Amino acid sequence: MYENLYEHITDALVNDGYIVIDDALNAVVAAALLQEAKAEQNYKVAGVSTASAVDKNRRRDKIHWIDAKSEPTQAYLAFMKGLQEYLNRHLYLGLRYYEAHFARYEAGDFYEKHLDAFKNSKNRVVTTVYYLNDVWSEADGGELVMYDKEGKELQKVLPQANRLVVFLSEDFPHEVLPAKKTRYSIAGWFRIDKI
Repeated sequence: MYENLYEHITDALVNDGYIVIDDALNAVVAAALLQEAKAEQNYKVAGVSTASAVDKNRRRDKIHWIDAKSEPTQAYLAFMKGLQEYLNRHLYLGLRYYEAHFARYEAGDFYEKHLDAFKNSKNRVVTTVYYLNDVWSEADGGELVMYDKEGKELQKVLPQANRLVVFLSEDFPHEVLPAKKTRYSIAGWFRIDKI
């Protein structure tokens, strides 16, 4: 069903290391995921680094880890499972599992520039960010800014609904600029370490 999209993502990872895709999934699934993210009552303040320490000077988002308990999350995780299998089959990455959480950024929340791969530990290999916001403009802030390894800005991504960003976790420092209204997304990682 998503074979052409998986191929497109794989080619982009090989050629550029990242890709931004609009209208990535079924629009009904996208809308249902937004409703689920808004309805979730168990968000926790996100930590920084493997120590999971809370440092509000570095990030202020709240997260809720997702699983396949609902139809929308089942559809989303099935899409990612297919992508994992495709990447392993064509790029031999050895991805072992995928983890993801809803992220909620309220007005003023941000996440400073960082890499998703933990220092001195090869674990997160491919990062995904899937946006759920049905109405968003530049005036609303909350953009994802991606950089190259030298710190040069590559792209600023508006967090619009059904937009998917996929990139190599070790290669692209990135940040989330302060949001001016509540912003929802799903952040995820394909990993090669054990659960």
